[in-house]
Amino acid sequence: MRRPTQPKTNIAIFCETRAEWLIAAHACFMYNFPLVTLYSTLGGPAIAHGLNETQVTHIITSRELLETRLKAILIEVPRLQYIIVVDNTPTSWPGYPRGISVHNMAAVQKLGIRPENAARERKQPLPSDIAVIMYTSGSTGVPKGVMISHSNILAGITGMAERIPNLCEEDIYIAYLPLAHVLELSAELVCISHGCSIGYSSPQTLADQSTKIKRGSKGDTSVLQPTLMAAVPEIMDRIYKNVMTKVEEMNSVQRTLFILAYNYKLEQLAKGYSTPLCDRFVFRKVRSLLGGQTRVLLSGGAPLSAATQRFMNVCFCCPVGQGYGLTETCGAGTISELWDYSTGRVGGPLVCCEIKLKDWMEGGYRSIDRPHPRGEILIGGPNVTMGYYKNDPKKQEDFFVDENNQRWFCTGDIGEFHEDGCLKIIDRKKDLVKLQAGEYVSLGKVEAVLKNCSLIDNICVYANSDEIYVIGFVVPNQKHLLALAERYGVRGSWEELCNSKTMEELVLKMLTEAALAAQLERFEIPRKIRLSPEPWTPETGLVTDAFKLKRKELKTHYQDDIERMYGGK
Repeated sequence: MRRPTQPKTNIAIFCETRAEWLIAAHACFMYNFPLVTLYSTLGGPAIAHGLNETQVTHIITSRELLETRLKAILIEVPRLQYIIVVDNTPTSWPGYPRGISVHNMAAVQKLGIRPENAARERKQPLPSDIAVIMYTSGSTGVPKGVMISHSNILAGITGMAERIPNLCEEDIYIAYLPLAHVLELSAELVCISHGCSIGYSSPQTLADQSTKIKRGSKGDTSVLQPTLMAAVPEIMDRIYKNVMTKVEEMNSVQRTLFILAYNYKLEQLAKGYSTPLCDRFVFRKVRSLLGGQTRVLLSGGAPLSAATQRFMNVCFCCPVGQGYGLTETCGAGTISELWDYSTGRVGGPLVCCEIKLKDWMEGGYRSIDRPHPRGEILIGGPNVTMGYYKNDPKKQEDFFVDENNQRWFCTGDIGEFHEDGCLKIIDRKKDLVKLQAGEYVSLGKVEAVLKNCSLIDNICVYANSDEIYVIGFVVPNQKHLLALAERYGVRGSWEELCNSKTMEELVLKMLTEAALAAQLERFEIPRKIRLSPEPWTPETGLVTDAFKLKRKELKTHYQDDIERMYGGK
């Protein structure tokens, strides 16, 4: 096998989160080979697009992804010559197109320690050289490759680490989110820079109740007992709903005790006090779900609901640092202070950047608004990346350099600043739809409110500017929907219940009540819904790896239902 001789030769990694991913990444960083990262859940066309755009000749992958994802598209990637498989078996790979050779990681390591290779001079990268070309999850269309320099990475992880107190060699971080996501890569690099241990897991083996853990066996958090953990809100929401379901099933004495302890602790936290007795006797069992030693939970990737954040603070006996950042800002922007137990806010700017608000007149957000200045969030600083790889100038317009030569990125998110300098995300430009009658509906805001309803596991709100009302696609919670069906005497299989007009109406009634209780306007509340029997996972292509909705794909998937709900059929 021939190694790339020229620095700045792109090398792709298409692999699950595991130690070999990070080891390979550091080797590329050392030898100044830009690392092209792709989500392992991307579809064939998106993978081929990323590999062809970056003209890679070498790719690092796993046996499973090679067989299930890559093999089928190799013919569409003519420049690819070398595939390095991180697994050690098998050692021979017949049946691959001519011109492509497959090697195991162990064989590559043997090549590397040969005297002629080990003695080769290594030219260090410059701070301005590209370290990573990180392809986004494609939630708004074709994935774009964000060019992240070495200096961007150093600025980003410096900013994040400063907000997490007492990072040290005793800390253990559990890694399970996709390393192709900027949140996970940044978190692991912060850990390495501070000597923390990293244990590798997966969403299917994380907890005792995870799908690939045998009943009675321990999940990875129970075995590893991590002190640090990053999570996307979707995972925290699931934990919250599962625990609260168990609380509902307790006898009246246990339930009353739990609720009393929960409310008491909320009051004490607000006053700045701890509750050692409640933690020990009431919340210890819940805390053990994540191993029992967690001291910091970092949330990012999407907004975290107030109810879920309060639950994590109380029951897991550790602070939740809500972060805000984008791939384009190397994941860095803000992280809330760990002593700040207020909800719905993402903290102040990190030391690596500054933030300002730009008026967005169309949406009615201005920096002179009272009591809080509002507008589009602009992030500036050394963590702001170099732009999109090989993208036309029109798509680079969100980046600009000011008169002081500082680089800025226009996020498209709407925020407001509070008196103490903390930022709150209140809207997103792309999520705002104007109805026929002129009212503006923030789809993300409505979804965040309705996801708190116990009947709902996931929801996508949809609005058409030619129509006067909003509709929704709902993934119902199986346990609660079955209980609702039983209460009203509706019978049938899971699929039949989801397709039942009666169940649709019952769920819609409960949704409307929850929306009104949360003070949503009537025009913001879905008037019609479609219940989906299938959950939305990254594998279905309807959500990203961070469980953000892929609105374009969801619209295509439910096109017939959209026409039906808007009276076309």
